[in-house]
Amino acid sequence: MDTILFLHGFFASGSCVPALTLQEALAGKVRVLTPDLPLHPEAALDYVRRLCGEERPRLLVGNSCGSFLAQMLAPQVGVPALLGNPHFEMARFLQTRLGERQYKSPRRDGKQAFVVDDALIAEFARLERHQFDGCTPYYIDKVWGLFGTQDTLARYEPLFTVHYSHAFHFPGAHTPTADEVRRWYVPLVERMLRAFPTPSHEESPITPA
Repeated sequence: MDTILFLHGFFASGSCVPALTLQEALAGKVRVLTPDLPLHPEAALDYVRRLCGEERPRLLVGNSCGSFLAQMLAPQVGVPALLGNPHFEMARFLQTRLGERQYKSPRRDGKQAFVVDDALIAEFARLERHQFDGCTPYYIDKVWGLFGTQDTLARYEPLFTVHYSHAFHFPGAHTPTADEVRRWYVPLVERMLRAFPTPSHEESPITPA
């Protein structure tokens, strides 16, 4: 059975609505892994790289900050990616959200509180300066974007289309509802699995990290 890896948004977890809906909608056809990601982006990137080496997913699917991570990871691990409402300026987003915060969905370790501080913001800023470094001509058509037409939080389709060729739209906001995941995300996941039947790590000119 094919495996896909879902990367959740910054305030979410692996048990958020989009993650659970993907698992339910694709049950019996595709294995959907929905891990809780580390808060710090560099640790999250390292964690997902290791997970890709162990699980060999066919596709990365992200939402918001998870799409920010997936875009950087795709050429490193040799896996196509579907980016839902990607947020490419997390440092700016977090500058007005300093202090203790709560995850909006349960995490497996039971820790629901976290702190946004200057060090975390600086880490995102460092990554953002190089986030498109891996975008080569080989990956122009292997990273797809899905943008909610009512998203007022992350409006980055113009930046996305500078680097990639496949942008799609759905009539929703930043975080998709369960119905929107079933109606818009799932068909694109299935379409990408058909479009890239061979794991791209076997074809990619980039050596997986």
